[in-house]
Amino acid sequence: MAEGQTRVMTDDPYLWLEEVTGETALDWVRERNATAVAELTGERFTGLRDELREVLDADDRIPYPRRRGRYLYNFWQDATNPRGLWRRTTLDSYRTDDPEWELVVDVDALARAEDESWVWQGATVLRPGYRLALVELSRGGADASVVREFDLETKTFVEGGFTLPEAKSRVGWIDEDRLFVGTDFGEGSLTASGYPRIAKEWRRGTPLSEAVTVFEGKPDDVSAGAYHDPTEGFERDFVYRNVDFYRTEKFLRRPGGELVKVDVPDDAETSVHREWLLISTRTPWTVGDTTYPAGALLAARFDDYLAGARDLTVLFEPDEHTSLSYQVWTRNHLVIASLQDVKSRFEVLTPVQDWARTPLTGVPEVGSADILDTNPDVDDEYFLNASGYTQPATLYYGEIGGHVAAVKRAPTFFDAEGLSTHQYFATSDDGTQIPYFVVGQENDGPTLMTGYGGFEVSLTPGYSGTTGRGWLARGGQYVVANIRGGGEYGPEWHQSVQKEHRLRVYEDFAAVARDLVTRGITTPERLGIQGGSNGGLLMGVMLTRYPELFGAIVCQVPLLDMRRYHTLLAGASWMAEYGDPDEPEEWAYLKEYSPYQNVAADRPYPPTFILTSTRDDRVHPGHARKMMARLTELGYDVRYYENIEGGHGAAADNEQLAFKWALVFEFLWQQLAGNPTA
Repeated sequence: MAEGQTRVMTDDPYLWLEEVTGETALDWVRERNATAVAELTGERFTGLRDELREVLDADDRIPYPRRRGRYLYNFWQDATNPRGLWRRTTLDSYRTDDPEWELVVDVDALARAEDESWVWQGATVLRPGYRLALVELSRGGADASVVREFDLETKTFVEGGFTLPEAKSRVGWIDEDRLFVGTDFGEGSLTASGYPRIAKEWRRGTPLSEAVTVFEGKPDDVSAGAYHDPTEGFERDFVYRNVDFYRTEKFLRRPGGELVKVDVPDDAETSVHREWLLISTRTPWTVGDTTYPAGALLAARFDDYLAGARDLTVLFEPDEHTSLSYQVWTRNHLVIASLQDVKSRFEVLTPVQDWARTPLTGVPEVGSADILDTNPDVDDEYFLNASGYTQPATLYYGEIGGHVAAVKRAPTFFDAEGLSTHQYFATSDDGTQIPYFVVGQENDGPTLMTGYGGFEVSLTPGYSGTTGRGWLARGGQYVVANIRGGGEYGPEWHQSVQKEHRLRVYEDFAAVARDLVTRGITTPERLGIQGGSNGGLLMGVMLTRYPELFGAIVCQVPLLDMRRYHTLLAGASWMAEYGDPDEPEEWAYLKEYSPYQNVAADRPYPPTFILTSTRDDRVHPGHARKMMARLTELGYDVRYYENIEGGHGAAADNEQLAFKWALVFEFLWQQLAGNPTA
């Protein structure tokens, strides 16, 4: 069958595999797991697994901090504490070579005491004061979690405090005695996507059933909620409804309950800091006689804007090579992070007359950097992390306009001697130039290529000890394709491939694969590809549309059945990205590439490895299961592994993570290096 031709399956004999915990389905999973493990866990696998576990558990990793009041908090996992420790220290101690950490929560001890497979999901700390926290724990790493109030002074859970049972809840502090909460309140309280539809105010000492509704979204919304801004002198409440994945309506909720709409395009993103409203456009927006482009960042005084004034200041405007990545406030300044041909750039803006601009000093020239944390209630400090594909991370601490210093350096996990990084551009079918990075030795070793291509997610250069040890240090080359669908060149880079234009994503990835061969970097037989989630969908399309371009495919926690994806778990929330298969005109383009429906007999499909997690409550494991069954039915070379724990990350701790990645790398080495028994 020629490239691009489709043969769509019209019925589904494997619906029974969508029963996540059905015994028949789980027996099927266990059988295939055993087969894959037997095939892939030889001598080289053991070495890979042990080396990757060393990376993940290394004591000299950077303990990345989050400022909460006078403490820096860190969540830490290692071989002794696989589920992890939530701990804290002071800035002065953190800046030493051996910080003194104070234990706050021991998740391993809690899991043993309660006989639960707890996975840390984070904590929301009450501002100001920072005495109370809402701790979230999930069973096995699922998105759904339980919520428990925690006292950061006594370091104990609050007896009789705020608690929520397992659900995909959204919860935040108003003050010491009140929360905004969205959760599963019973029938009709969730959206079609499975997220909260109703926001309530819950007072301490009252049952959840007596919480008062403050806002409701619609059943077909992705979600709705409420939150409180506790900034001193600017205390405000907001409510919102996410109409779809990219459109939001936001309202200021006045003390009497009156809602005042923040009147911007519903696809624009807004944030409020003190007296300022920031607006990030996703499509062109005309205000008066001025049209602001997609990808611009605008500022206005919040109170004036709500009163009807439209005095907007352009803080950032994109160009052909540069896009807005994000922005973050310190107490007195705004830091704008942008990408210039997928390389990080930073600028400091100060909200005085004309918004004074200066570069952020002290940022090293490496692959990419990110502002990890600031302290906007108090001062102008920031933590910045910088790394490259072959440069281990360095964490910097600085103050805007002041001194910047490296406070932590990550260890070198693999020998980068002889490794180089090059950026190239491939030409896609419609003439668009697609950037990609190639990392490795300039040899004919096997090549691993990855991509994502969706939801405006950018793939930027960064150091990975697991990829370094498992692939680069063993002679492999690594390729990252910055295909459309991401945010590397702003909203239009993403929007140009939504819905009916989706095939361009896959044309881009195929173009990079061909360009690698044209440049002599690799051959199809020695080119493997790997991707997860939306990137797993990418892998499925490569398998069914472009199989001749690749020697092996790794498809992780994937979407694959685009006929039913919107009925499975959170799938309905992604229809703004892909389309609605229940609408005939939208199914018409979805069926052109939906991997599960387009598996065909007698095509040269390369060896394939599909991985997922039983506890993934975001992308349903039925996608992966059914694809495995269909490929097996037709006699293709495919293997399957489903971790019981792990949620969408497919691993609940470092042991599971090392095991999973060792399976992946072992499979790739077997298929691409020509030495399957090594």
